[in-house]
Amino acid sequence: MSGTETLLPYLREKKDGGEELTIIVDSREANTAAKIVKGLKERGVNVRTEVLQKGDYVLSDLCAVERKTVRDFVYTLTRRYLFEQLFRLKEVYPKPIILLEGYLPIIYKFSRIRPAAVWGAMFMLAKNGIGMINTTSYKETVDFLCVAAHQEQIVERRIPTVHPFKKHETLEDTQIFFVASLPNIGREKAVAILKFYQTPLNALLNVDNWAKDVHGLGPKISSKVKELLNTPFGG
Repeated sequence: MSGTETLLPYLREKKDGGEELTIIVDSREANTAAKIVKGLKERGVNVRTEVLQKGDYVLSDLCAVERKTVRDFVYTLTRRYLFEQLFRLKEVYPKPIILLEGYLPIIYKFSRIRPAAVWGAMFMLAKNGIGMINTTSYKETVDFLCVAAHQEQIVERRIPTVHPFKKHETLEDTQIFFVASLPNIGREKAVAILKFYQTPLNALLNVDNWAKDVHGLGPKISSKVKELLNTPFGG
């Protein structure tokens, strides 16, 4: 984009030449975010609803958007599956975006998770090529989706396409997924652990040595994993 261009033309309801935007929306997202779907339709967007394996909005063959409220984003961090979810999205959509809807400074009001952990998660996603956008309301979300869809479909001439996701078919994929699901691990650390210990069982048996044997793993991480492994199930 040159210095003389602006994004204002992308916010017009009708595009020059009558070109129509199409956004594919996950059917579950359509049910929980009816105002966004209604807003897109009011802006003249052709909304197609489908069951999407990953992502909430597909804008092109390269770009998909995962929408979360700020509260949901923070809650997801406590469950530690966010990175695996978004990295899998990036496997089939090279330009993945996570859209945080809501007042971002509210993270300073939460007691269960430190703001530094939220900023750290955002930095980790950004440095791994996952873009992040913050909107304060569903109306701003509608505006952003229209702008982004226009850029992908009208400017870059790309077509919204739903890509199938590869299941964890190989034993290696399943091993990585298993170890990555442990507290504070994720895919990158899981691969490092498996490369050193060779098997998930050997890794779990040697959890006390993680901080010494594997770069990037400190005692806090191993203590969290040990807590998970040794706490009786209370269900």
